[in-house]
Amino acid sequence: MSSAPSTARSVAFIPDTDSTRQYIGAWSVLSVLQYFAAEAAVIGAWAGPKPYDVRTGYISDLGALNCGIFDGREVCSPLNWLMNASFVVQGLGMLLGALLLSSGLLCVAALADVRVQPRRKPWLAAVWVRILTGTAGAGTVIVGLVPEDAGSGWHFAGAVMYFLAGAVALLVLGILWLRKTPIAWFILACGAVSLAALAAGGLTGMDVPEPGTLERLMGYPVTVGMAAAGLVIAQRVHRHRKEARARAAIS
Repeated sequence: MSSAPSTARSVAFIPDTDSTRQYIGAWSVLSVLQYFAAEAAVIGAWAGPKPYDVRTGYISDLGALNCGIFDGREVCSPLNWLMNASFVVQGLGMLLGALLLSSGLLCVAALADVRVQPRRKPWLAAVWVRILTGTAGAGTVIVGLVPEDAGSGWHFAGAVMYFLAGAVALLVLGILWLRKTPIAWFILACGAVSLAALAAGGLTGMDVPEPGTLERLMGYPVTVGMAAAGLVIAQRVHRHRKEARARAAIS
């Protein structure tokens, strides 16, 4: 009767929370914030007949390759290359984070000296966070490589991948991090807002007075929530690395 608990304890391990791999992964996820700087610059260079309005203008209009009428809208974005490059960099940051941040580290929210048991619910949840984050990252890479006026359905598919997988990843991560960091509630809220906006967009076909606002409620929370998660991990891994160096210096 006593062998089962001892066996369970024997497979538990303490995740590595101060490795260079985890540090790079955290900063890769945090790098998604560059999107906001790029978007502001591209909006500032807008050359359409009317100023770009974030309330009515679609995000993808900023990456449109050609000036003219697209889907009933006048679009002209001279810095479309910057917007598309930002999409790709954002996606690569998420993909790199999904690859480098270990499931064990995500289970414990980068807290040091906390044991994890593989194949338990938290471990599986962390695995799904990585899969969903990678899917969302791949989606926004597709958005950047296939602009809206490229004549391909891949752009729409990539956008849905980013919104849906990103929102669900934040919901799972927020639940996983409850009691491990106060930011878990913020991450949960970001996922919930994004998913609710996505549902509203799907039900209305984006036929709303401010489609730009609705689309940004789908996308911005994913970007901000991912960055918040990256910040938590980066700060904690940095602290653990600093403490490890201090111990090494003393010894």
